[in-house]
Amino acid sequence: MKSVSAIAAVLLCAPLAFSQQSPQVLFSGPPAATASAQSASKAPALTNAERRAVVIDAWSLDLHLIPRQHSLEAQAQLTLHNAGPVPLTLIPLQLSSSLHFEGVEQDGKALPYTTSTIASDADHTGALSEAAISLPRPLAPGAGLVLTVGYGGSILLTGQRLTAIGAPKAQADASDWDRISSHFTGLRGFGNVVWYPVSSIPVSIADGDTLFREIGRQKLLNQDARMSIQVTDEFFSKPPTAALLNGHFVPLGQPASMPADSFPGVITCSLPATRLGFQAPSLFLARRTATTGNGLRILTTSADSADAQAWIQAARTAKVLVDTWLGSQPHPLFTVLELPEAADTPSGTGNLLATPIASESPQQLASIVTHSLAHAAFWSPRGWLNEGVANFLSTLSIESLGGHTAAMEFLNSSRPALAIAEPASPGQGAGQNLLHAVSSLYYRTKATYVLWMLRDMVGDPVLQAALKDYKPAKDTQPAYFEHLVEQRSGKNLQWFFNDWVYHDHGLPDLSIGGVYPSSEGHDIELVAVKVVNAGYAAADVPITVKAPGSVVTVWVHVPALGSVTHRILLDEPPAEVDVNDGSIPEVQDSIHRRKIKEKYPAAVS
Repeated sequence: MKSVSAIAAVLLCAPLAFSQQSPQVLFSGPPAATASAQSASKAPALTNAERRAVVIDAWSLDLHLIPRQHSLEAQAQLTLHNAGPVPLTLIPLQLSSSLHFEGVEQDGKALPYTTSTIASDADHTGALSEAAISLPRPLAPGAGLVLTVGYGGSILLTGQRLTAIGAPKAQADASDWDRISSHFTGLRGFGNVVWYPVSSIPVSIADGDTLFREIGRQKLLNQDARMSIQVTDEFFSKPPTAALLNGHFVPLGQPASMPADSFPGVITCSLPATRLGFQAPSLFLARRTATTGNGLRILTTSADSADAQAWIQAARTAKVLVDTWLGSQPHPLFTVLELPEAADTPSGTGNLLATPIASESPQQLASIVTHSLAHAAFWSPRGWLNEGVANFLSTLSIESLGGHTAAMEFLNSSRPALAIAEPASPGQGAGQNLLHAVSSLYYRTKATYVLWMLRDMVGDPVLQAALKDYKPAKDTQPAYFEHLVEQRSGKNLQWFFNDWVYHDHGLPDLSIGGVYPSSEGHDIELVAVKVVNAGYAAADVPITVKAPGSVVTVWVHVPALGSVTHRILLDEPPAEVDVNDGSIPEVQDSIHRRKIKEKYPAAVS
């Protein structure tokens, strides 16, 4: 049984004992037997600069699935452009190593190409089939073209890239469950299985976070791209009843034909050209029964799944929170698709969560259901908002059930990794501003902190109103969301967005520089607290002074590389001073505490 905590898990792999410095050619055999393939025995060397230069702006995919053979045949029309600084004479394209190129055309004319297999853990096989396509004339910087690519092959369940680094086979298969099969077809896209043509940098799980950074880079490149998909699926027993394309639930009509003798039945579905947003393309077909309610669609293998009802019940409470923050306007149902095996690792994309459906209480499911409904209610082409808002509301759900401390503990569980990733100072280290972040530590973890800090600075009603005002189509300028919050709050927040969103200035490094209590007479106590920030990002910081019968919290702006001393009045002797409550991510600890010895005057411990 998969525990609900695993739903939020990510794939973690131990590093290999070596670092792969450049793509490794595993096999370079004869090219595919098509009219457009070259007969040269050696493929031309492609550089990472050439791979980075190719940006695909649109895909039009026509897929024919043959589940009994675990295979597909496809034709893809690609609209791409040269984003590099020099003309391109070769266009690099890649597919899973279990697929092969069958032909490339431009304007109806076959183009020559060569193929090789290169090591890359962007695919579950641990390798990619790469075509180097020769152009009749160089493609100038900024110029575009349209290619038609035929390809096919098999996609079987394999944990090859993980078993290669020592993972047990059962664990590897549970993580890399992508496949084409008669009872379940699930293809998650780049980073899991490359079932559509891409141009990417070969990466290795063994080489730090390069795989996850390349996954993020591809999402960032494709966030404005559009994809249409036409699927023809063969079946021999019962047809699939659920189809999800790029996270969109697609109704399946009646089969075009039913199986007869040795001939399969055929059923089709399609998705019109739709903006991808910050996600990898995906395709799911399965036989499932739907249970709906409270904004959720649960697709389970059992027609009478009691476990699905726990999700529906959890969504009842979660929907109240989501509606309060994001509005109650109609939006598509969020789909939860039951995976084939109970040990399979959950995976989310767009309005879809693919996960085992286990026996969990509504309380245990609350945060993940809130996260799901938030994705359905709020969409942004900007990764930090698209992912950050859903994570932020999930944290609010934890706060509503377990209190502020529980929420801060959850939020701070990812802070150490973020602190390691952040540069020590601006320009030192490979930091990422949120507008162009490719690591989930930034577009999820840091983005959630940013929204939490905004909540503290402007208050719940203001931030709720700004999120409800948000319109994805109007978000064409970096400062669009900043202006929404400023208009609602009346505050100038440019300093905050400059330090935390538009630039990466690292994290604050706060400390208590001194606590100076004194008695003012007439039962009035004064505590002066000095807060020092040795970091390069400014922050509004909570200072809390606790006394036996009272607690006073004030918010103080602490500049980067500076300090501030703030005086707080109480009506009884103070006992403790806390700076930061965990809501502001720091280089080191996110809570600072000083005990004040009884009736001072000398010592603060």
